[in-house]
Order: sequence, then structure tokens, then C-alpha cells
Amino acid sequence: MRQVGIAELKSRLSEFLRIVQGGESIAVLDRNRAVAQIVPMRERSGLRIRKPAINSPKPNKVLLPKTIAATVDVVRLLLEERQSHR
Repeated sequence: MRQVGIAELKSRLSEFLRIVQGGESIAVLDRNRAVAQIVPMRERSGLRIRKPAINSPKPNKVLLPKTIAATVDVVRLLLEERQSHR
């Protein structure tokens, strides 16, 4: 890993950023003591949107599970749970 002082980093920032873009990490030193590290960005692994498969059903045609007949008052249960945490 390459090491660079703060003053040199400030004066040649663009050059060092190109080095980091090339895949190398840089340690930033303040009076010969490492205070930071500049590392290349990893590829984003966030949400990727892709087209549905050719034979997949349209969203409004997907069958939903059947509802169940429940005699539980969900709102009452929720309120009870919230009251117990106060």
C-alpha cells in the first residue's frame, strides 16, 4: 500500500485518485502516523431491476393465497402489545 502525507495528498489529489481508481489503496499519514485510508470503490451490489421472464404472468394475474377465517382482533392484539412496552 502506498503512503502519502496530507500536504502531498492535497497538492496532487487528482493523481492519487487516479491511482486509487486503478485499484491501489493509499494510506494517508499525519506526521508519519496513519490517519486514513483511501480505497477503491467496490461495484455496487444494490438492487438490480431486470425484465420478467418471458412466460411469467402479469402482476394483476398472479394468484394470491386464499384468506383464512380468523376470529382474532388484530388491532386489539397490536394495541395490547404496544401498551405492554410502555
